[in-house]
Amino acid sequence: MRAIVQRVKEARVSVEEQVIGEIKKGLLVFVGVGTGDQEADADYLAAKILQLRVFEDAEGRFNRSLLDIKGGILVVSQFTLFGDCRKGRRPSFSDAAEPQQARELYHRFVIKLQENAIPVATGEFQAHMSVELVNDGPVTLLLDSKKLF
Repeated sequence: MRAIVQRVKEARVSVEEQVIGEIKKGLLVFVGVGTGDQEADADYLAAKILQLRVFEDAEGRFNRSLLDIKGGILVVSQFTLFGDCRKGRRPSFSDAAEPQQARELYHRFVIKLQENAIPVATGEFQAHMSVELVNDGPVTLLLDSKKLF
């Protein structure tokens, strides 16, 4: 699984001009599921993201996690994180998981986040979404569960 994590002052996601999820200070996470991903990938990414120290302490250092600041998290599914642009001009998505597998792991990822008593908002899986955010920093990180196993 792959995730783009952005520290935000606020973020919201809309479907057909209706806001379906929003947070204040916290993290916006775009998450993609790849072929071969398993429950362990979802569990790993959820734990990693919750404990990432990307919020400043009193000295301005990255020493506080989402759990420490009691921030929110907005999760948006994004299969295009597995787009391969090395050949030609049109991305290939052959490394992205099939929708049913992706849906299951996406939901597991969200459930793992929800187990931590923080606000969790989501987009709508496989929907065309509009995402609005106010970056904080900006701080943007790329995580990939396969790069560590």
